[in-house]
Amino acid sequence: MIENNVPEVEYYLRSFLLFTKLFEKLDYSPPTKVRHHSSLQTPEQLQELFAYFFQFGAAAERYVNNDTFFEELWKNANSIKGRQWFLGGNALSMAQRLVQEGAEVLLGMSHSKKLRALLPPEVKVAGPNLVTDDIHLILEYNKGDNWGSFTSPRANRLILHSDNSNPQLEALENFQEQLDSFQPSLLVLGGLQMMDNFPYEPGERTGRLNKVQEMLSSLPRKTKVHFEFASFTDMDLLHEIMAKVIIYADSIGLNEQELPNLVTLLNDGSVTVVSDSYPRIATVLDQMRFVYSHLQNSSELEGRRRLTRLHVHTIAFQAILTDKSSTWKNSMSATAKAALTAHRHVCGSADIDTLKARILMDDSFSTSKLKSAQRIPLQKNRPVSCWDEDRFQICIAPVLVCTKVQQTAGGGDNISSAGLVLQV
Repeated sequence: MIENNVPEVEYYLRSFLLFTKLFEKLDYSPPTKVRHHSSLQTPEQLQELFAYFFQFGAAAERYVNNDTFFEELWKNANSIKGRQWFLGGNALSMAQRLVQEGAEVLLGMSHSKKLRALLPPEVKVAGPNLVTDDIHLILEYNKGDNWGSFTSPRANRLILHSDNSNPQLEALENFQEQLDSFQPSLLVLGGLQMMDNFPYEPGERTGRLNKVQEMLSSLPRKTKVHFEFASFTDMDLLHEIMAKVIIYADSIGLNEQELPNLVTLLNDGSVTVVSDSYPRIATVLDQMRFVYSHLQNSSELEGRRRLTRLHVHTIAFQAILTDKSSTWKNSMSATAKAALTAHRHVCGSADIDTLKARILMDDSFSTSKLKSAQRIPLQKNRPVSCWDEDRFQICIAPVLVCTKVQQTAGGGDNISSAGLVLQV
């Protein structure tokens, strides 16, 4: 199996207490008004942006277009007692999970010698060397945390970076050179949100995405392609990703914020910045059907692939849709594994502790918002529900939602990888 992208080393503030200490240290206060910003340059913009997503409990990632400002954030964060490090980034997180699940992995990344030494020896690395690794700040918070008059409805995080190497996809050529000899059964592409609102030179971003398109279009059909969606706000970038990446994907992974964004992109070309943090199953399933139908029926571009798999991960449930004519297998097991991985990752434990868990799903759920929809009961002795519809199968599994949150960052990457490894 294979994972492709340039990972980031992420610096992780483990609790909201550390986050408040950072803001107190910087003398930041809750803003009087919340505002969305596509990128950040000033402390005022950071405070407005954090409050904007914090009030919804929505995950977000933003580029800090001011090296001096980011350096100030980093130096102050680094001086806080109890700050923690972990290796992060979409590609690296997914690669580590796939190796943990027994897969053979080729990872494309720019890396320092220090970073390479920390990776599992089973991970093969293709990419140029860096003198120093990039640092990302992850500001996590728990459900019910307060910041002034703002209260978070669920645990989540805001990720900040001033990364100038990952948006260039610097490992792409090295990675592509090793593709033929590796002969992967699956290629996973993620982390393209690093390109969102990055200050490229004219034509530079398009040139890099053209290289990604060349790689994807030249893959043999036996190599499946999975694209892990993310937080995007740049409409032009999203349209390029649709034309150069998504149409070559057999599978897409998204969370409850990213799915509505893809729906509006396909529907009218717009961007949805924030969505319901606790969406109903019927709403999610209708959105999945729309995406599946749209990408199945859009065949105007030669060389594209038909979407045959969708995996949506939310705080309350996992949903996997697979085309019945495809070779994706073990959908029920994959959905169950994704749900268990969600609990284990967020709780930071290999064990399932029911004393640290709760179920947010109702005793039954509707398969659609249409009046003719079927209602499916949640069975305690068989909690994963699967059924056939027309050309596809859908499976739903409740998540044992962790009540003692250790981390949310990297959750989607681990969940998607755990589901994929059983279906290839």
